Amino acid sequence: MKKPGRLSVPQGVLILAFTGLLVFTGMLIGQTSDTPAPPDTGQLTVSHPECSFFGPLRERFAREALQARGSRDPRAFALSGTTEKVSAMLGNVPGGSRTYSYDQSHQAGSIDSYIFADFQANSITPAPASTDWEFIRRVTLDLTGRIPTADRVLTFVADTGADKRAKLVDELLAKPEWVDKWTMFYGDLYQNTVARASNSLNRFAQGRNAFYQYIRDSLASGKPYNQMATDLITATDADSYTNGPTNYLLNGFITGGPMQDAIDAMTAATFDTFMGMSHVNCLLCHNGRGHLDTLSLWAGNTTRYQAWELASYLSRTQLARVTADTVNPNPNIYYWSVLDNVKGYTNDYTLNTATGNRPARTAPSGCKAGQPCQYVAPQYIFNGDTPKPGENYRVALARDITGDFQFARASVNYIWAQFFGRGIVDPPDSFDPARLNPDSPPPAPWTLQPSNARLLNALAQHFIDSGYNVKSLMREIAVSDTYQLSSRYDGTWNAAWEPYFARKFVRRLWAEEVHDAVAQSSGTFPSYSITGFTDQGYAKPSYAMQLPDTVNMPAGDIGTNFLDSFLRGNRDDQPRRQDGSILQALNLMNNTFVEGHVAYTGATASQLVVAAIAKGNADGINSLYLNILSRYPTSTEMSTAMAAVPAASGTTRSQAIQDLAWSLYNKVDFVFNY
Repeated sequence: MKKPGRLSVPQGVLILAFTGLLVFTGMLIGQTSDTPAPPDTGQLTVSHPECSFFGPLRERFAREALQARGSRDPRAFALSGTTEKVSAMLGNVPGGSRTYSYDQSHQAGSIDSYIFADFQANSITPAPASTDWEFIRRVTLDLTGRIPTADRVLTFVADTGADKRAKLVDELLAKPEWVDKWTMFYGDLYQNTVARASNSLNRFAQGRNAFYQYIRDSLASGKPYNQMATDLITATDADSYTNGPTNYLLNGFITGGPMQDAIDAMTAATFDTFMGMSHVNCLLCHNGRGHLDTLSLWAGNTTRYQAWELASYLSRTQLARVTADTVNPNPNIYYWSVLDNVKGYTNDYTLNTATGNRPARTAPSGCKAGQPCQYVAPQYIFNGDTPKPGENYRVALARDITGDFQFARASVNYIWAQFFGRGIVDPPDSFDPARLNPDSPPPAPWTLQPSNARLLNALAQHFIDSGYNVKSLMREIAVSDTYQLSSRYDGTWNAAWEPYFARKFVRRLWAEEVHDAVAQSSGTFPSYSITGFTDQGYAKPSYAMQLPDTVNMPAGDIGTNFLDSFLRGNRDDQPRRQDGSILQALNLMNNTFVEGHVAYTGATASQLVVAAIAKGNADGINSLYLNILSRYPTSTEMSTAMAAVPAASGTTRSQAIQDLAWSLYNKVDFVFNY
């Protein structure tokens, strides 16, 4: 990592989304929130200036964007001056947190009892409690993917009830927007997309939609997560257009090789998704010893044959294309069948293959082709369990997986990572089963893998005890003192404390969250007509979080490029990412999607801007801040905006208010959840 450099930033410039991040980044690496940027030198200390987020061109682009929009002064809104405190940039405004403090005892077995015990054991001073302003925006985004409305922010902050945060969490969990966000999350996890280029899979819109509907209905009805996993592992049907769960195992479809290639791919995907163990994919190619010794204690001592025994549970499952129209057959239009024990799929996992995309599958020494040892019978990789007499192999596999404590551990860890920015085991799909038991730690030089093994095990047990209730898990996380810590840190932050969750780690909003925050706050909503979705009876989405896919959604619309720049992934070989880029900054400044949502005239005029123009200057400015940033402006921001917005009505004043709205969409605390 390069040492922090310095980037020249003129005094009084327009500090927007990613230039505001310059100061914000200093706070992330340990700068005290009470330390202002240097006031006299015209310099601003920056970490990693080589990153395009922080390049000097950002300021030029900002000026040119304002000039192109007709602003009379491209520096009109120096809304967060270089001398302002970081805390002010992040909404540390009057009101604070009137009802909440983490200075309280923690119930044994709770999240906080484990986390705060770690703080004490490691001499860690945690961040202060989040303010009410911070909390409502944070938890609303995390649970529903939306920003809170201005009215809800104000009623929440004014509420003096000691239980208002828990009540807010319950309120958000009950909203249909919760279903929207977590349908998107599980759609990512299950890789539900129309087509996957990496393996030439085509579900067609009908299959994608059926899978989308299954995920959505399961979450809306509160289906236990172990039942969802069972459905996806065991689904059997001759028509993937009508049976949503059958589309899951299609992720293992492989062309150009023997059937074992697809069996291996289905096995690897299933263990990655439901057990958080990506190393099984490696074991299906070779023994762990000599390949995985330094990565996983468990995998380094596991053989390829054991992985074949696991794969054998799927050895009798056929993925087959079925022509959709039998009257006028077109081989390029088809659905899928997922069936067991059909012709060609009646044997256990067969060895002695020399083709395909994995090394040759060779029977153990002493075996000859045609003898029983050519076939590998199913055996569960952890406990030696085998299918019961006459039991369907996939039913047996689902029983073993969902009955395994590791299933609960992996499930809660995936969710924890979404709320905290990293998993208790991180990356969340890198579990090493030999390093999880705090009562039986691994031999040196290995260490326990989870940052807090007892917490992980407790969360997993709570998940089981709740009946694998996803909402119950999220509620337990969101009401914890740990989740409600501030992202600011008063003092010197030690990077070694990161795995202990002693502060809230900020995250850049998902692409869909950025889009939806612009639409919601402006009061001007798009309406997307999606081929293969809205023409099959689904409503036209107005929110990106309601889209059924992340690829070419919505096709041909201005929103597509905007969403793609925020790295929403393709549910195939490009996962959703948090990286920043200059393209994101340019899209916030120049994309027609944003420009159209700050207009104050025309059929698509921003309702927010129009309403702000009709108010007095102070009320209009407050309205913009509350709706876009979920807070009031700081005193510096208010005085600067008041000086820039003319008192007299007219085009100049309207343009100034429009420019202010545009500037707020480009501030750091709009595009990040802190």
